[in-house]
Amino acid sequence: MPYRAPGSSGHSQKQFLSGKPITNYRPRGSAEVRHLIDEGFQAFNAGRLSEACAIFAGKMLDPANDTTIGLTVAGAMTPAGLGGCVIEMMDRGLVDFVISTGANLYHDLHYALNFTLRRGSPFVDDRELYEDGVIRIYDVLFPATVLLETDAYIRDFIVRSGLNEPVATSEFHYRLGQDLLERYPGCEEYSVVARAAVAGVPLYTSSPGDSSIGMNIAYHELMNGSRLMIDPNMDVNEVCAIVLAGKQNGCVILGGGSPKNFYLQAQPTLWEVYGIPKGGNDYFIQITTDQVVWGGLSGATPSEAVSWGKVNPGVLPDTVVAYCDSTIAFPLFCEYAVGSPNGRRTRRELVHRRKELVATLTKEAKAARQKIGNPVI
Repeated sequence: MPYRAPGSSGHSQKQFLSGKPITNYRPRGSAEVRHLIDEGFQAFNAGRLSEACAIFAGKMLDPANDTTIGLTVAGAMTPAGLGGCVIEMMDRGLVDFVISTGANLYHDLHYALNFTLRRGSPFVDDRELYEDGVIRIYDVLFPATVLLETDAYIRDFIVRSGLNEPVATSEFHYRLGQDLLERYPGCEEYSVVARAAVAGVPLYTSSPGDSSIGMNIAYHELMNGSRLMIDPNMDVNEVCAIVLAGKQNGCVILGGGSPKNFYLQAQPTLWEVYGIPKGGNDYFIQITTDQVVWGGLSGATPSEAVSWGKVNPGVLPDTVVAYCDSTIAFPLFCEYAVGSPNGRRTRRELVHRRKELVATLTKEAKAARQKIGNPVI
């Protein structure tokens, strides 16, 4: 184990890890929550959340609109138990693909491997936590051994997988989910990665090196001479192909960060790079605490996105930003969606259609380049 000195501070892990276990919350479509959001959330950011729920459940999930829905996830959502909401949404076909930080998918694995994360306090002495071998994510606490054993599982999986070439993050995560299902039966009830493999939902990571999953892939190359690597070009083209194939497109953005832009850049990639004028997203819902005044992309509004061709200028009434903490707003949002008349859709299982969709993108992009007199060389 790396340098730690358990117990040398005079405390013990037990003192810090006495809080209740964090479990994955699964929304069930509460009629009371729907009533609260419809009737009680009337103005300010409560009103914006109500508006977001109405757009999602009433328009994006309407079968007549045939909307391909992407979910982007930043922040520490899975350690906080919100992976259960994502699991329920994927299982019901309410999201078709997910773009997440690598950290969310890494910490999701702890639940699949049956480790326990616990409720704690953000006001503890982190020097004592370090000495006692306890990791803190704000008020989520767990033993450092959870990291080490999760890392060991990832490295063992990479060897078992036989992967030895560049792959998309969607392929890596799908294989990882299949391995979890085989080795930990039933873990799809607790793990986003495992449930995505069952539901056929592609999982993308916009910055794969920025997580412990990427760190362990790097280890495999350095120590074992592996040629396995994450190819971001594959991810870019797969997401573009999914968006191109959508009759209508919409997103639900939790936080912001690179997952937000990785989804939204698909539209400019189509018109700006490939010469395919798709027209911008038809729906845009963001739950964030970031403000537009700081100039950061996490706070960029749907109206700003219009100038980039990311959002269709004719659909601004179907865009909304709710300035809320995602750990509060997203469970409410999911309860509303699950309990709506459109609370279950046929799953698209896009993970199995990626090659087909990319082939269509390639064909249309080459045709577009020929048409504008810029032939592909």
